Amino acid sequence: MKITRILPVLTGALLALMWTSCDDGKTYAELLLDEDHYVNNFLADQQVVQEIPADTVFIYGENAPYYRLDEDGMLYMQVLDPGTKGNKVVADQQIYFRYTKYNLAAYRDGELPDGEGNNLTLSPAWFRYGNFQMVSSSAWGAGIQMPLHYLPIDCKVNIVIKSQYGESATQAYVIPYLYTLTYHVRE
Repeated sequence: MKITRILPVLTGALLALMWTSCDDGKTYAELLLDEDHYVNNFLADQQVVQEIPADTVFIYGENAPYYRLDEDGMLYMQVLDPGTKGNKVVADQQIYFRYTKYNLAAYRDGELPDGEGNNLTLSPAWFRYGNFQMVSSSAWGAGIQMPLHYLPIDCKVNIVIKSQYGESATQAYVIPYLYTLTYHVRE
């Protein structure tokens, strides 16, 4: 794993360790167990495929499965729209995205909580693909960039992101989120 991918994870883990006393006295290990429970609760209602297709041709649509993207089970992606073939991202390319995120700790009885994000009314967010030295990229975490490793820029996905790969501002709370993401080169 490249050092640029490790730094956001380590930063989040350190922040979480420092702030564990703020969450009802739970230890970081207990918070991680809770996070696993939240993700497993959500994924229990989904079809999950444990490996990425060798040819990276994903089943897509509202009823598509969630694909595990990493060995540790930190990221699970459902492809809603695979985008335009050949429209691949390049290193350090500025990518705009719109999102709605749902706190999976509040997922109950098959229902997502109200989402928040910039999907309709606010300006799009952006990052530089693979460039975690920029605050604009590292602040969002490595998770939101992962679908672009496999899919074209104009794809639309749902992605479950555990805290270690999530936004730096929320990593200390050890809360997983489901993001609905669309990517664009410019608005």
